[in-house]
Amino acid sequence: MYFEQFYLGCLAHASYLLASEGEAVVVDPQRDVDLYLKAADEHGLKIRHIVETHLHADFVSGHSELAARTGAQIYIGAQAGAQFPHVAVTDGFELNFGKCKLKVLETSGHTPESICLVVFSDDKPGSPWAVLTGDTLFLGDVGRPDLSHTHTPRQLAAMLYDSLHSKLMSLPDEVLVYPAHGAGSLCGRNMRAERSSTIGTERLTNYALQIAGKEKFVHELTSNLPARPEYFSQDAEINRQGAPALAALPELPAISAVELRRLLDEDVIALDVRPNDQFAAGHVPGSVNIALSGQFASWAGAMLGLSSQPVLIADTDEQISEARMRLARIGLEGERGYLMDGVKGWLAAGFEMAQLPQITPHELSERLQQGGIDVLDVRREPEFVAGHIEGANWWPLDRFKLAPPEIDLSRALAVHCKSGYRSMIACSLLERAGFRNLINLRGGLDGWQQAGLPVEVEKPVLA
Repeated sequence: MYFEQFYLGCLAHASYLLASEGEAVVVDPQRDVDLYLKAADEHGLKIRHIVETHLHADFVSGHSELAARTGAQIYIGAQAGAQFPHVAVTDGFELNFGKCKLKVLETSGHTPESICLVVFSDDKPGSPWAVLTGDTLFLGDVGRPDLSHTHTPRQLAAMLYDSLHSKLMSLPDEVLVYPAHGAGSLCGRNMRAERSSTIGTERLTNYALQIAGKEKFVHELTSNLPARPEYFSQDAEINRQGAPALAALPELPAISAVELRRLLDEDVIALDVRPNDQFAAGHVPGSVNIALSGQFASWAGAMLGLSSQPVLIADTDEQISEARMRLARIGLEGERGYLMDGVKGWLAAGFEMAQLPQITPHELSERLQQGGIDVLDVRREPEFVAGHIEGANWWPLDRFKLAPPEIDLSRALAVHCKSGYRSMIACSLLERAGFRNLINLRGGLDGWQQAGLPVEVEKPVLA
């Protein structure tokens, strides 16, 4: 059997290509599907089947385009209510390809329609080789149970408990586990960074599988869930309908600096995708910085929304092209255009640039001792609880769209996250909202601890 995992770091998303006797299956494809076609062509394979483990909420799937370009059949759980041509599968359904097969386990919990796929290879056809767990079982975690409009989180969590213990944990310990997401995904809370595991390893180490009893499991899974981005429900609906091909996206127009200034006065969002340090050194006033170097698309979707229609600001055509692709992967497709000649074009038009001061850990420590400066930690709650700067205010970045933090405007504010990526997003959003006395902590809490400076451990209180 041929087996390949494709890992998309920006979305912490794993998809899969399996094949036998020249017949291939793609599981949970990303929006841009050329990589599967290229791999199939290189290995002499024909993609005949496409399987979705559920209606993904954190990205737009390429199942419709891949089916159109290959003639493959799409399979998805019967409870999905899918509006595209498909085979609705239920528990025990078997999909044969060459000398191998996939067996469907209905594993409701993350979503009602969630399924897992038990893989039987031609090397050992009588016993399972691996299981593709979608968003039901992650490495070190399980799927969040709050993404359905038909079931409450408690109902889904109870279903998830049954799915895990009556179905997945009945598989042999040596069965390999391949999930649809890894560390950093918003579909869980505390995933490990590895790309695969085994049932036995998860049985022993996964915190969710150590919780004794369904009632306690339901309580734990529904308590302190991270904020759910607004675009999640929109992406799930796009995937229910089937997304159009990427080739259908219109050409992106260039926008002059004069026109961008007018649009900014109308509260249009300018999205600067350049690296953090370049943004800090000089940027269009009021622009939002979400750098391409990190989980760009997820944060753009969460902070701006799919209907935001931003103007992109970048240094190169390659950056514009990459930003567009990554935004399209989460369904943000309505960009107004891009700033002609980037920040150079802005300066050439005679407009001023804004700057964002940055501070080193030792400099911040000295200023805290002197007084007159506050700290805002924008990391998620588990990160804050594990250790933070003494006296820091806490307001996680994923709550910024819900309500602004309460800040004393008369004092300087040093903003930080783990390494500096999220804090620069936070600073740009605060600056756009009118806050002026902002400073970004270089290197975040990682840099603070590497400098040997102390942290304290306590439960957070929202700023």
